[in-house]
Amino acid sequence: MTTWLTILGMVAVTYSVRLSAIALLGDAALSPAVRCALRYVPPAALAAIVFPAVFMPGGSLDLSPGNTHLVAGAVAAVVAWRARSTLLSIASGMVALWVLG
Repeated sequence: MTTWLTILGMVAVTYSVRLSAIALLGDAALSPAVRCALRYVPPAALAAIVFPAVFMPGGSLDLSPGNTHLVAGAVAAVVAWRARSTLLSIASGMVALWVLG
């Protein structure tokens, strides 16, 4: 029950923060500097989620070739770089992790 209440609390806080930004800004135009800075939010959030899972799968930094998460992440990064396909890079990383694990 505590877990669900925590999740609902996080949803309420996240929703209220987003709604307040929309309500305060309304139709106001953002400056070019703010728009430019906002372009980096999704990649930064993704990196904050992915990097700990790839570089610290056991809770401590592991850069060895035995780190299957790191190897699978490298495979996915190469596929993303060459193929420019999000779905293909996710699938290749998952397959690499499955094969290596």
